[in-house]
Amino acid sequence: MNLKEMRRERNEQCEERHALAVDRLRGIVSEETVSERYLSFFQDTAIFLLELENVRRKVSDGIWEHYSLEEMKSLNEILYRDILPQNYGKSYADPAYAVEKLGEDMGRLLSLLYAEMRSGIPSVFEERTDYLTILFELFIEVYNCFEGKEEPEAKEIKDIIYWYASDYCDVFLADRIEEQIDPEYSFAADIIEHADLENDKYLYRFGEYITENELGTAHHLRTLPEETIRKMADVYTEGYRIGFINTGKDLSKKSVVNIRYSLGFEKVIREAIQNFRKMGLKPVIYRAASSVVTKREHHKIGYFGAVPNWQYEYDHRHDQALFMDKRYIERRLEVMRTVYEKNRDLAEQFAGPAVIETFGETPFSPEAKPEAPGYSSEQRELAMMYDSRSGQITNEYIRGDERSFTIVAYPVPEIGERYPEIFDEVIRINTLDAKLYEKVQQTLIDALDQGEYVRILGKGVNRTDLKVQLISLNDPEKETKFENCVADVNIPVGEVFTSPVLEGTDGILNVSRVYLDGLEYRDLEITFKDGKITDYSCSNFDSREEGKKYIYDNVLKNHETLPLGEFAIGTNTTAYVAARKYGIGEKMPILIAEKTGPHFAVGDTCYSWSEEIRVYNPNGKEIVAKDNSVSILRKEDASKAYFHCHTDITIPYDELEEISVVTKEGKNIILIENGRFVLPGTEVLNEPLKEETKCQK
Repeated sequence: MNLKEMRRERNEQCEERHALAVDRLRGIVSEETVSERYLSFFQDTAIFLLELENVRRKVSDGIWEHYSLEEMKSLNEILYRDILPQNYGKSYADPAYAVEKLGEDMGRLLSLLYAEMRSGIPSVFEERTDYLTILFELFIEVYNCFEGKEEPEAKEIKDIIYWYASDYCDVFLADRIEEQIDPEYSFAADIIEHADLENDKYLYRFGEYITENELGTAHHLRTLPEETIRKMADVYTEGYRIGFINTGKDLSKKSVVNIRYSLGFEKVIREAIQNFRKMGLKPVIYRAASSVVTKREHHKIGYFGAVPNWQYEYDHRHDQALFMDKRYIERRLEVMRTVYEKNRDLAEQFAGPAVIETFGETPFSPEAKPEAPGYSSEQRELAMMYDSRSGQITNEYIRGDERSFTIVAYPVPEIGERYPEIFDEVIRINTLDAKLYEKVQQTLIDALDQGEYVRILGKGVNRTDLKVQLISLNDPEKETKFENCVADVNIPVGEVFTSPVLEGTDGILNVSRVYLDGLEYRDLEITFKDGKITDYSCSNFDSREEGKKYIYDNVLKNHETLPLGEFAIGTNTTAYVAARKYGIGEKMPILIAEKTGPHFAVGDTCYSWSEEIRVYNPNGKEIVAKDNSVSILRKEDASKAYFHCHTDITIPYDELEEISVVTKEGKNIILIENGRFVLPGTEVLNEPLKEETKCQK
């Protein structure tokens, strides 16, 4: 029995349960058997669930396919309007509003419940009646606890949610893992490969929120010559293929590629799928998770449409804190291992992700809400333990030394009126002459290889004063400290990077404004001692403690400290000038931004899980700086070696006083001075900067 047949059988098995649940929801809408305080919550939520059922029937009966574009838009708006920024403050999805109306403990629990009901939207369009039935039954079970009494104990509701999450791990989490490795889960791929991409209606079939960004992207791609679409797809898929070659991994052993992207790029993705098929790779294209059982905080991993409200995502990122305990974590790990073991052969065929990122959306700086759930210190330990052990399980079945990836980024219409012009400029940036950069970057590496450490100094208000210790070479004729990164796994071209020696890496890293994982940080400052973070701050909040907590949650990922896993010098001055020209520096994704100045990654090294693979630069020298004193602990205990995070922080050229290499003899080789490359042989990188200066005059 194939996966589609299995899903059909599961739907059929729950038909009677589903009908009973729907009938009960209809009764809840008109009943008044719970206290007045909670009546609005239950009736409003029941109405929303019945709207989901209404759309499900239209999709299942084929009525949806005959809807006009305007009708599809209207239904899309109905499903998402409750959490849009203009409505969010009066929605039970907002923990602050829920707590105000329903009390602290019950408000948080019922806000989580409401958010979980919203995770049913994808199930409507994927015709997952079994998933909807489970959600409906959860809601009804909670509702039953409130009937005929003033208020149940919060613990009773917490226990219901706990056992829902625990019991259905072997459904939701198991399916999630299989969707990530099995091409037979083809909902999105079927739309991309077979829909009429000239008609906007196909976008609404995914069930994601659709805005002018998705529509505008699809419209713009239709205006481009087919040759340009092919060029975009070729850059993307060739980067993936070359990444395997450059890291000494055998792509021929693999048969599955994971495609991640934002809706609107289907014309490029369709072309890319054909390219991948020629390489012997079938696509797995899974949706970004939305359930408390499967999502990873507020991060969108997979394909997705517009994010209706980032504050909503941020508020619910730690919903698991309301019920997480060690037993639950162990249950998740047990399910994870069982599913991977069952699908061992499929997992071995997984080659890794190929990602198209987008940028240009209005930057988001979250509000810290005390009503939103947060982890206790014990739960933080559990979360980190889960990340560590789940990472080890994944690596056991999908080996890091056998997989690779590629990432490329493009703007969306929200970036501004000059969107078409910016889009064309980004295509140019993504296809710069790799050979030219390879040569110039090798000149930088030749100087860096002479160094004992690198000194980075900020300029003006930038307080950076950082010493980065470098590994020693045993055989300089055959070994090198830095990787010459052109355009394969990280597109566009433009950086040299290393894994620093932690001991002796000291000082302050400061940047006036930076966006990391979609979140804004103002006046971010991090202090390092022997390569590990000892202090940190930002000016996002009036309270210094709120700023520290913000960084602790989102940069340190709840670790007390993190090592400096990477030091790099970006060389893509063309991208830097484009950002300045169009005034989009704050909207640039880290993928491009990291190429526009030196950057520093806290967390794991770039070589995590694949340190034993021998990697060489184009000149034949082996890159030996792949480990540090933390990552080397993998040989004793992997849980002590990896942090499962890697966050790049870039200082733009205009905030740089100097980057210099200091040799053992005390010689100071200056690479960058006052934001300009001064090392002989690298001056060509200043040409775009000269053009910017002319334009300013």
